Amino acid sequence: MSVLDIPRPDWKTEDVVLLEEAATRFFEAEIVPFHDQWIANSEVDRQAWNRTGEAGFLCPSVPEAYGGSGGSFAHDAVIDDVLGKLGCDHFGIALHSGIVAPYIVKYGTEEQKQRWLPRMVSGELVGAIAMTEPGAGSDLQGVRTTAVRDGNGYRVNGQKTFITNGQQADLIIVVAKTDPGEGAKGTSLVVVEAAEADGFRRGRNLDKIGLKGNDTSELFFDDVWIPAENLIGLDEGQGFAQLMNELPQERLIVAIQAIAMVERALSVTLDYVKERKAFGKRVIDFQNTQFKLAELKSEATIGRVFVDHCIARHVAGELDTTTASMAKYWLTDLQCKVVDECLQLHGGYGYMSEYPIARMYQDARVQKIYAGTNEIMKVLISRSL
Repeated sequence: MSVLDIPRPDWKTEDVVLLEEAATRFFEAEIVPFHDQWIANSEVDRQAWNRTGEAGFLCPSVPEAYGGSGGSFAHDAVIDDVLGKLGCDHFGIALHSGIVAPYIVKYGTEEQKQRWLPRMVSGELVGAIAMTEPGAGSDLQGVRTTAVRDGNGYRVNGQKTFITNGQQADLIIVVAKTDPGEGAKGTSLVVVEAAEADGFRRGRNLDKIGLKGNDTSELFFDDVWIPAENLIGLDEGQGFAQLMNELPQERLIVAIQAIAMVERALSVTLDYVKERKAFGKRVIDFQNTQFKLAELKSEATIGRVFVDHCIARHVAGELDTTTASMAKYWLTDLQCKVVDECLQLHGGYGYMSEYPIARMYQDARVQKIYAGTNEIMKVLISRSL
């Protein structure tokens, strides 16, 4: 039972609820027990990807014709929510299923869909998207990686950083300039298949504050040749528009991850304050504790209702950039606030890494940065005023 008392939203149809229940059982048995091992190794092992694919929990919204379940974003959303509530935030399947695969589903050719999607569904291929560069983060127009025509293909040159799933990715969508003189209009998305790409190399598995079980990497493209059919879309120069169209979903995924951690933080903190005693009584019995948790539960309820509203709008094809930006910035701000307050209620134990709240504190902070910083979200929102 959730720590929040909210009726089931309309987007959670019976089939979505059944998926949620099945996903909870699977991840509790097959993923949670290995989480500490992945943190120690700084990456998720490939067997986990394969097991998750075999169980049907990768790319659920991919059409059945390409090996998927033919679901909607609601099916992706409920899997992301389950992972967050179970504390498996380090497993990068939200990016694989909800960010990388949709570019191929929506903009790929039939040949690309047949070639890549079934293997993404099975877990044979791990997906990544390479946007960020050392000198270009939220400003995607500033990317300097190039994909220049060479015969019946392209030569890709450049450097990317902070790439989730970077150490393991087999299929990498690269944001590159096919016409550097045209700015955003010269941006394209091209796919580099790591196993077949001479000149492609992976740099460091970056040492982060949190999310240590998820591999995050530097990637280098040194005169990498790829065939022309690896261009996403029928024409060059469509990449920036494709990115802008998909960013609302990416930002909604971040908001879903945020509210899931909020609920988990409240749940583990309630358990703790009901057991921990100070000055002869339980910590929950102090009025300060009660007031603080009352505030956090109220704000978490507002957040959950807003996220459910955004999911419903997105499933209906109505989620706009402004609303997605509001969800991303507000929920991640709330996430960091709730986790910090919950850590405080744990006292000194909250600062100990073996306690879940300490890991949440480490893992939460990046949510305000990636998928566009929260400052950029406010810029986007302000344009609607």
